[in-house]
Amino acid sequence: MSVATRHPELNALFGFAERSMYSIRRYWVWELVWLFYSMVSVLSIGFLASGLGTLGAASTGFDLHRAQLYLLIGSLLWGFLSLVFMEAAYAIAWERWEGTIEYTFMAPIRRLTHLMGICLFAIGYGLLRTFAVLLVAIWMFDLDFSHADIAAALAVLVASTVPLIGLAIFTSVLPMVSPQKGEQMSFAVQGFLLLVSGVYYPLTVLPLPLQVAGYARPLTYALEGMRQSLLNGASLGDELPAIGILLAMGAVMIPAGVWVFSWAERRAKRLGLLKRSG
Repeated sequence: MSVATRHPELNALFGFAERSMYSIRRYWVWELVWLFYSMVSVLSIGFLASGLGTLGAASTGFDLHRAQLYLLIGSLLWGFLSLVFMEAAYAIAWERWEGTIEYTFMAPIRRLTHLMGICLFAIGYGLLRTFAVLLVAIWMFDLDFSHADIAAALAVLVASTVPLIGLAIFTSVLPMVSPQKGEQMSFAVQGFLLLVSGVYYPLTVLPLPLQVAGYARPLTYALEGMRQSLLNGASLGDELPAIGILLAMGAVMIPAGVWVFSWAERRAKRLGLLKRSG
């Protein structure tokens, strides 16, 4: 008996991930455009740090190389995380646009399996794109990670994907809540996360209410952990508190996200919002 026969939910999980991959392949030219955009965005941040020297920052004893690494780490991780939860939102929006979402909802599989399949592909695709941009950044700026603890940084990255799945599921709800403006709402959520998560600056520069909002977001701990390991050489033991917080957040956010998605699914069915013209 095959694995697919013995574990139909597992087969469905990879099936949804594969379906997302085929969607990317169908529009591969546009994916090259977005890869170019991601690359340009990260390189712009790197050159921003380089340009600080021309404004007199170097003469004050400011460590330009460290600032460049600080900003590039934030930009790379932000690119990865934002890609994952936007891919989840687009997956639901595209299903509705193509008229297949009703068939997906009628399939005899758990909603968690459906959503995890989408997120599984988004995480894998996001890692590939981020690695490609990282290679270009290393080549352009001659980045030095000789003092970094790469293993600890990777552990933080893996832990950050757990609450990231929860965030992605919450974001995927938006196209069903508002079929006309759901994707635009996703960009608004993305902008707020960028503001309060300390991507390009420490949270201490923010007003107190925004600092509180930042500390309630998993991206804040992922960025801090990655920077500590890559800039200061923090070990895996040093990163255990951040990893624990990320995993705890994920343990709350994933079930909560699935519950909210199930509510939005029932509402969309009741109001007839699943149809392409809805």
